[in-house]
This record gives sequence, structure tokens and C-alpha cells, in this order.
Amino acid sequence: MAIAGYVWFDAEFSSLELERAALLQVAAVVTDAQLRPLADDLGPLEMAIQLDPSVEVSPWVKEHLSGLISRCGEANAVSVDEADERLSEWLQAHFGMISESVHERPLLAGNSVHNDWLMVRRHLPKFHGGLHYRLLDVSSFKTVWEAWGDTSAFDKEQLDELNRYLPGGGMNRITPHDALFDIQASIAELAYYREKLGFDSI
Repeated sequence: MAIAGYVWFDAEFSSLELERAALLQVAAVVTDAQLRPLADDLGPLEMAIQLDPSVEVSPWVKEHLSGLISRCGEANAVSVDEADERLSEWLQAHFGMISESVHERPLLAGNSVHNDWLMVRRHLPKFHGGLHYRLLDVSSFKTVWEAWGDTSAFDKEQLDELNRYLPGGGMNRITPHDALFDIQASIAELAYYREKLGFDSI
């Protein structure tokens, strides 16, 4: 059975200790199985999440995501519940009402996406309820690509490469540890491995 589509998702967290971490940012993009964006008029979804003062932010996050932490305190940051509601509504705008069959729901996709899936299960139950039980993890492609003898792994630090492989291009800067950038880089990376494996013309 053909998949409904891929829901590319990335989140930034208050700590790498995920059992205790809070969400700081979420972003999502939908593509078809050929990595083409679906429903361009809906666009990607990206939100900074309100940070409870009681949440302990790790030193690494404070150092590398200071701008995002500031955004979490601004007026347009949303609560986790509101983010969950908006993600669920956005998902239904793409795919219609949630199918009773989990096999007919879209797959969550991204790099090391099992981490994001864990946070989705913990914090975004409505959104989670609209997803397939399978995951598409781009890092698995990278792992076997390197292990099977080819050392030319995709370089996310090269803007030209990102725009070459991202369907539609349009990336204008490198912004690591930003959820939306990380999603676009993940889509471009999978398109790179697809080409190298000879499936780019399918």
C-alpha cells in the first residue's frame, strides 16, 4: 500500500536528557514519497514553545540556542497544548480526517527521528494520533552508506549542495540547530542518497 506521505518533523529541546527535556521549538513539512512538497499554500509549520521558568535548560543548549531561548519568552511563543492543536489541524489540512487504520497515516520523517518521536509521544498526543507507527530515519541511510564503503556522506554545511538536492531549493543560509533548517537539510540529504543509489529518476 502506498504511503499517505511523509511528515518531516524536527524539534529543539531544553536538554539532551529527553526524559526530562521540554520542547523549545517544533517545525514540520509534508512531502510525498518522491520528496516533493505537498499543498504549498499551507506551507511549513514552525513554532517557538513557551518555556516554563521551572524547566532546567542544559549548559549546551544555553550556549548554542540562546536566540531560540529568547524567542520562547516572546509574545508569539505558544504553549505546548496550542502547538499540539495546531500541528494536528495542520496535519488534517494536508491529509483529511485521521484514518482509523494506522497503516493509512503519514510517516514521521527526519534525522535521528526516534528522538523527536519520543518527544511527540510525550508532549504532542493529538499530533501523534495522526501518524503512522513507522518512522523514516535519514540517519539510517547515512549509516549504511558510510559502512558499505562510500565515504561521500552528504555535507549539510554547503549551501549549494543543500539547494541542489532540496526539491524547489530556496535555502538562503546555514542555520544549524534550527528545526525548520534541519528539516530542509534532512530532505535534501535523503534526496542525495536517493540519487547516489540510482532512484532519482523514479
